[in-house]
Amino acid sequence: MTAHIPYGYRIVDGKAVVDEVQAEQVRTFFKEYISGKSLKAAAEEVGLKIFHGSAGRMLRNTHYLGDDYYPAIIDKELFDNAEEERLSRANQLGRVRELKAKETPAVPLHFTMGQQTKVIYDPFEQAEYAYSLIESEMNLNGTN
Repeated sequence: MTAHIPYGYRIVDGKAVVDEVQAEQVRTFFKEYISGKSLKAAAEEVGLKIFHGSAGRMLRNTHYLGDDYYPAIIDKELFDNAEEERLSRANQLGRVRELKAKETPAVPLHFTMGQQTKVIYDPFEQAEYAYSLIESEMNLNGTN
């Protein structure tokens, strides 16, 4: 298996085609996991010698549903059932953390700049001087 080609496919004449033997292992792996086996046990059941993390990535690999390059190996119902089971187990084990929404700082959209009255020959000092003349028209509470 090549690292960038999902398990269950092979490349023939530049196109991804289904490797039926491996594809059946993929289908059975999904079914075994849905039936209640752990990722590792489900993988071993179908003859896959992979780590827990690799098995988890297989469950989330949308290429198995088919796309512009890869033909479908499983149907959406099987994929969704596996994802539902995976999320259910993660919730039961307390492994689902809600991401905190990023606070977007208020960005001033309007600026004014005072008249430049000095000419400084050092470009860095001139830039510092020019930037010091810029004033934001935004209030502290984020409104104009």
